[in-house]
Amino acid sequence: MKILACDGIHADGLTLFKEAGFTVETSDPIKDPAVLADKLKEFDGIMVRSATLISAKSLEKATHLKVIGRAGAGVDTIDVEAATARGIAVMNAPDGNTLAAAEHAVSLLFSMARHVPRADAGMKSGEWPKNGLTGFELEGKRLGVIGLGRIGATVARKAAGIGMEVAAYDPFLPASASGRMSVPMKTLDELLAWADIITLHIPRTKETTNIIGEEQMRKMRKGAYLINAARGGLVDEEALITVLDDGHLAGAALDTFVTEPLQKDSALRAHPKLILTPHLGASTSEAQQAVSTILARQMIDFLKTGAVAGCVNLPPLSAEAAKEVGPWMPLMTELGKLANRLVPAASSLHITYAGRTEALDTRPLSRLLVAAMLGTASGRVTPVNALSEAAARGLKVSETLGGDGDGFDRLLRIEVAGEQGCRSIEATLHRGPRVVRLDGVELDFDPGAHILLMKNEDRPGVIGLLGSNLGAAGINIINFSLGATGDGHAIAAITVDREVSQAQVAGLRTIPGIVSLEMF
Repeated sequence: MKILACDGIHADGLTLFKEAGFTVETSDPIKDPAVLADKLKEFDGIMVRSATLISAKSLEKATHLKVIGRAGAGVDTIDVEAATARGIAVMNAPDGNTLAAAEHAVSLLFSMARHVPRADAGMKSGEWPKNGLTGFELEGKRLGVIGLGRIGATVARKAAGIGMEVAAYDPFLPASASGRMSVPMKTLDELLAWADIITLHIPRTKETTNIIGEEQMRKMRKGAYLINAARGGLVDEEALITVLDDGHLAGAALDTFVTEPLQKDSALRAHPKLILTPHLGASTSEAQQAVSTILARQMIDFLKTGAVAGCVNLPPLSAEAAKEVGPWMPLMTELGKLANRLVPAASSLHITYAGRTEALDTRPLSRLLVAAMLGTASGRVTPVNALSEAAARGLKVSETLGGDGDGFDRLLRIEVAGEQGCRSIEATLHRGPRVVRLDGVELDFDPGAHILLMKNEDRPGVIGLLGSNLGAAGINIINFSLGATGDGHAIAAITVDREVSQAQVAGLRTIPGIVSLEMF
């Protein structure tokens, strides 16, 4: 498998890929979506930081791409919706740079309080700039934290440690979450009116873009300060200049911007009340090493074992759980293909996991089955987009966990319905994947083998004629499983050593007593 690593990914992560047998190619940031699209045609995975943007256009030719990894906390530089639609997993490593990002926000807090950048610039220009640089003490001041995730909670803890009074607002937490990390929660308006300093630690989404616009800045206390070391676009930059110019806010510090790199002629660069840093939040050697290795391990596990960690568009699946469900995955794939053949364009699918299933994480299994069912149609379907594709195609998927395994330790039962009727398949693992019942009739066959499914009149001679015809065609029967339906007919699953051509199948159907015959 091949991995593309852009944007200067730390070498330790790349080493892990190579040790796991992957081919790794490194690249500078790729800014042109068309160039990136051509590049991604040959790769199974890509790792990026913040410079390479992965848009819908850049994924148009990525037919082999299985996973996108963002070496950091956010994924706003990745079109997650487009990736999901194409069945591509999107991962990040939010824990690796938590401390670095939090400490940078705190460093901006201290820098604003004591005018460190202006004092340094004045000294280096030959001045002794004491006048006009009187600062303020942080102890006793009120810090409002917007976003109480990993980074925001760390900032809150460190600010409390220096004697600041801390409160928070989180658009992704309910009001009932008050008291998390011993930080009282407020509404956004309450926090803005209460705080001396506001610091942002939330992702940029449609809902959070310009969460601090001019209206919100006007609700802040006169003479308050603002810090954004999270994501560009959370703060309305034009409005910020306006409220700084008229003196409503005393100052601000920005590490992230709407456009990065920041334009050389940006009005932000020349503003005396602004402290600017070039997106340095995660730029420590420790953080870059950590996010690189964390992400590499996640991607390796996903590509090799199906384990899911740090994925924003798939439910988590630990390595231990992946080992548990791993043996079931080939069965789900084959059953999905079989179900699609039995009931093309199905409208409903019900999956029952019966028997001892309490330790079985069924989410990846159900997604895999649905993906296999839909995968024969146009478009790429993987477990990532299987459920959304099912909904789009009018397939209602439901699931039941528990119940009688009917003598089996674990029994999987699927019921598929469509315009051509309803069919049921029961399967388990016994010396590999096995179908044990079809439409309530006891059979025994490997769904991944070459199978002839036959319905015939339950009378002497039919099976003998079929066997003779197969032998005459040079086709060997490996296994034969037969069950009576109780209505004068029988169903047989005939495992053969090679695929039987459609012409040969058509000839076999002419045998007296054969009601139907299909090659699977």
